[in-house]
Amino acid sequence: MTTLAIDAMGGDHGLDTTIPASLKTLKDFPQLTLILVGDEAAITARLASVSAPMDRIVIVHAPQVVDMDEAPSKALRGKRQSSMRYAIDAVHDGRAGAVVSAGNTGALMAMSKFVLKTLPGIERPAICGVLPKIGGHTLMLDLGANVGASGENLLQFALMGHVLAQAVDGLENPSIGLLNIGQEEMKGHARIWEADALLRQWPLNYIGYVEGNEICTGHCDVVVCDGFDGNIALKASEGVAKMVRHYMKAAFMRTWWTKLLGLIASPVLKAFAASIDPRRYNGASLLGLRGIVVKSHGGADAIAFEYAIRQAILEVEKQVPARIAASLEQLMLQSIE
Repeated sequence: MTTLAIDAMGGDHGLDTTIPASLKTLKDFPQLTLILVGDEAAITARLASVSAPMDRIVIVHAPQVVDMDEAPSKALRGKRQSSMRYAIDAVHDGRAGAVVSAGNTGALMAMSKFVLKTLPGIERPAICGVLPKIGGHTLMLDLGANVGASGENLLQFALMGHVLAQAVDGLENPSIGLLNIGQEEMKGHARIWEADALLRQWPLNYIGYVEGNEICTGHCDVVVCDGFDGNIALKASEGVAKMVRHYMKAAFMRTWWTKLLGLIASPVLKAFAASIDPRRYNGASLLGLRGIVVKSHGGADAIAFEYAIRQAILEVEKQVPARIAASLEQLMLQSIE
């Protein structure tokens, strides 16, 4: 049995997203139990209107909700009875193997770090997400938790990305690239140069600098970057995917002839749209913590939030925090040797 804690009130759409996604995941995973944390009356009312497996649902009442625009420090001090905090507490207390939330990213990171603490050797947790690329996908971190990361921080991100790629993607020796504005040694700024020098000292499959276009077209399995750069790259890729879908739909709707062509090509078009659908890649991991925390996009719909829950299930099965801790210790010993 796997048990997850769901911040049912988090995100832009709250229960409209989290309840349908939770019920769909429970249907697909018979061994799954969910702790739904939030307004008990509202959650109960939603579940009463559908066919829900109540024997695998636990409702935990939380009287507070963290606002999407709330300062992380304010949420940490003043929202100790929030759905987000109670869901994280469930992981800390061992009642759940992971927490999934679409709530305020800064607050989620602050609360998770305060309650769960970081793994030995990790200074800052990082948000790691999946981006589509030709022939598969790329793990990328950090996607927004750390603006102004140092070279040492970037090295730690690389180590955690290395372990996650091994655990989740089954890659024995994943390739790691450092995001930069060029591949030449003189390009970039000081912390990029510092990270590059550090990465070359570790027993990793480090391939050097990669540029923005190589995130989706290159052969790199893990892309490491500062949270500022990573968040911009992530949002830009989501925008490009929406733009491509918009123009393709407009092109096929121009005339009766293009509509007919679109109808004939609909299976191919649907497969293409699915391959670049940002919802399929929803669910970013907060790596470096002593527990599993998965962050869903705040504006996620039920389909996207379901993918975030699936990511949490996978990380629980693969015991990601324990593997990161063990691999870090092993890599540190190898680097000393």
